Amino acid sequence: MGFFSRLFGGNKEETSKPAVQAEEFEGYLIYSEPTRRDGQWQTAGRITKQFGEEIKEHAFIRADTHGSEEEAIEFSSRKAKQIIKEMGDGMFT
Repeated sequence: MGFFSRLFGGNKEETSKPAVQAEEFEGYLIYSEPTRRDGQWQTAGRITKQFGEEIKEHAFIRADTHGSEEEAIEFSSRKAKQIIKEMGDGMFT
């Protein structure tokens, strides 16, 4: 890659993260997607469910932070499962 490409952000493929692997739970798909914030990883993700031809999505972000991305992914998954158990399809309204 050339100097100017590196300087001005060329070749974004090298810096982009791979797609998040979905986890199936009770008919829902969970995408654990923690975000980097102030040197920590913040709990975040999406929950989706297909209703006929339509896919509905619920995004969540929590104040919880973690020292590692792996820890944040695990916690985000647990939080999504809790949301599913407590709210069910009501989360999409």
